[in-house]
Amino acid sequence: MNSTLGTTTQYLDVTGGRIAYDDAPGSGVPVVLLPGMLEKRGSYRHLVPLLSAAGHRVVTMDLRGMGESSTGFTDHTPAAIADDLAALLAHLDLRGAVLVGSSYTGATVVRAAALAPERTGGVVLIDAFIENLPLNGFQKALFGLAAPLVTAFPGLWGTMQKFYYPATSRPADFEDYRAGLAAMLREPARKAALRGYLKGDSAPVGWCAEVDVPALVLMGDKDPDFPKPELVADRQTAALRGRKVMIEGAGHYPMASHPQAVADALLPFLAEPAGTGGSAR
Repeated sequence: MNSTLGTTTQYLDVTGGRIAYDDAPGSGVPVVLLPGMLEKRGSYRHLVPLLSAAGHRVVTMDLRGMGESSTGFTDHTPAAIADDLAALLAHLDLRGAVLVGSSYTGATVVRAAALAPERTGGVVLIDAFIENLPLNGFQKALFGLAAPLVTAFPGLWGTMQKFYYPATSRPADFEDYRAGLAAMLREPARKAALRGYLKGDSAPVGWCAEVDVPALVLMGDKDPDFPKPELVADRQTAALRGRKVMIEGAGHYPMASHPQAVADALLPFLAEPAGTGGSAR
């Protein structure tokens, strides 16, 4: 089967099911890209060509119960997905891979770096939920209301995408992509996964202390999920002893809305020797 990224979908059997992934060849530093909650690996569809053109091997993985991965998993936490990622790194025998997590899976790549330090050359967080500020009353009410509504009306997630992308920064294929997300979540077999993600702890605190690899924090300065995006990015940067880059004008998914800006930040990071982290460490 051909994926939306132009490669043939491959599969890896893991505990509880199977994970779908793409593997675009390259001789440079391998990069493994994980989408966010209720997303597909196609969220990186505009970034992958830029990384591939620079010579990097690019692996993009669907999460449990999403995209082309199987349904039926009982655990959808960031830690469980980290086990899948570590299994994929071993399956592909990747060494020095840079692990990139978006939103919900920022915590996943941090955990995977601790699980497989011998295979990890760095971590990159994109608008990630880890080391976040405590939720205020309004946020608790908002998230508490959104979870049951999206569970009952999966198509609402497609509508909510308009909230995550500033109107002036939506990619040309935005309407088609968000319609595809809504269609995916309407599949009856996806509902258990949907509930699992919405109930999971997406913002653990303390995991970064176990990681000792170069780190890059990318954050859209218009991300509506964070009242103070730069403050959250600062917390993550300090916890990982890394560096940050704010993506001007971007919402929650800068790899789709501002792929060139993300590539401009990511490619120099990939060019550094693994384990050095440059002047920020």
